[in-house]
Amino acid sequence: MKDDKCCVVSCEKPLDKDYWDAQYQAEATGWDLGEVSPPIKKYIDTLTDKKLAVLIPGCGNTYEAEYLLKKGFTNITVIDIAPTLVEKLKLKFENNTNIKIVLADFFDHEGSYDLILEQTFFCALPPRMRQKYVWKMHQLLKEKGNLVGLLFDRNFDVSPPFGGNKAEYESLFKGAFKINQMDIAPDSISKRANTELFVSLERRNVLVNLYHFQGITCTGCLKTVTEKFIEMKGIENASLSLDFSELLLASAEAIPLSKLQELISYDNKYIIKNI
Repeated sequence: MKDDKCCVVSCEKPLDKDYWDAQYQAEATGWDLGEVSPPIKKYIDTLTDKKLAVLIPGCGNTYEAEYLLKKGFTNITVIDIAPTLVEKLKLKFENNTNIKIVLADFFDHEGSYDLILEQTFFCALPPRMRQKYVWKMHQLLKEKGNLVGLLFDRNFDVSPPFGGNKAEYESLFKGAFKINQMDIAPDSISKRANTELFVSLERRNVLVNLYHFQGITCTGCLKTVTEKFIEMKGIENASLSLDFSELLLASAEAIPLSKLQELISYDNKYIIKNI
């Protein structure tokens, strides 16, 4: 799958606006299929409400939005961090009032959506940001809104893209979302056959909060701390980021920060703070 490699600058550099803009300036977009992904196209074909508020984050050349417009959808927002790409999209869709094109960091975006389509955005983020991804998706979706799309069920020698597996994703999304589907996509393009999961996640009516966390230095400590939070009454899932700096909690009710801090007070290095 070497076609999915996209690095034309050092991957040690931050994966920020400048990085992604460089990819579009250099036309180094090996992840670009040139068309809407077949599993997402098939899903769109099942939708009957053309007024759904739809968001496509990290939209790229946004063939998904083109297809939605072709099918008669009237409330589409696409967002990307790369100025070169966004200017191109604004020209492409300048006469279409059914699509809004936003240049911004996804994590700064505000809105309320019925459906968010995931296509090569999750895998473009450093894995340490996955808890933040879940938190933001939950924020942006309406009650019972859906996050639908594709996640890689494999790892890569060169990243981005960043891969993963079904068990990891289930652990990450549970609590915040009802997992309606997470299976190998049967109709992926040939070069991605059997390496993509089609996911359909429904936003649950729970509280999902993200916290700063300090003091963890090893995976053993991470496991212990995570288990303590999961055992707390009212908490439906707890997940710590890969760099141990952010804690994602899904809970049935609000839990005071002081109570969370008390739970981990057995080690004075551990500090939890609101973001």
